Amino acid sequence: MGKIIIDNVSKTFAASSGDFLALSPSSFEINQGEFVCLIGPSGCGKTTLLNMLAGFYAPTQGKILIDNIEVKKPNSKRITIFQEYGLFPWKSALENTAFGLECSGYSQKEATQKAYEYIELVGLMGSEHKPVSQLSGGMKQRVSIARALAVEPSILFMDEPFGALDAFTRYRLQDELLNICSKKSPTIVFVTHDIDEAVYLGNKVVVMAPSPGRVVEVIEINNTHPRDRTSLVFEEDRHKVFNAFKKAHEIEYNI
Repeated sequence: MGKIIIDNVSKTFAASSGDFLALSPSSFEINQGEFVCLIGPSGCGKTTLLNMLAGFYAPTQGKILIDNIEVKKPNSKRITIFQEYGLFPWKSALENTAFGLECSGYSQKEATQKAYEYIELVGLMGSEHKPVSQLSGGMKQRVSIARALAVEPSILFMDEPFGALDAFTRYRLQDELLNICSKKSPTIVFVTHDIDEAVYLGNKVVVMAPSPGRVVEVIEINNTHPRDRTSLVFEEDRHKVFNAFKKAHEIEYNI
């Protein structure tokens, strides 16, 4: 489960100065189990697209299908992780992880047992009973990931989840996320503005540009994991994404 089809999707918002086209008509597919990165500057429509995929917004035009069913609203099997952690600061890491399970109908005992599995998966054993308010930013984001994965979603939507973290913590969490993906195989749609992050994580990179927001190019990344950021293959993939991004801006500004 987890195949996504974006079919001629666009989004227009009403504004006092007139309608605003946030995303012009766009079409591409995301296969089950793929890690797809949406990359582009502010205003390119990547978060708007993610919100439509998650069912928070309805497209103005076109349709989004997940497993051949049109997306009309959010679904408990499709979880979104934001840059803001969305945790209960007074609860422990374990209690936060168990919360979604309890809401899904697990007994407290069952939820706690399953939460332990995911706390261990994200490397937080030893800190599971600490209140979230006492955890570092990187640890809080690990709790967010553990909580999301514990309900075993078929799709994980991630909106710049590592954007506020320092470089070292971001690299560590990227590796942990890839390790989790190798074990659980969810489909992941990951929003970022960082070319290196997109090339390091993604099987596919969707390059977007603003004014209006649009999909410029969908680039396959065939380099196998684990990836070496200093390798020639990585640098070649990075150039592909950078050149697509640069070309879009040249068109936009008539350079």
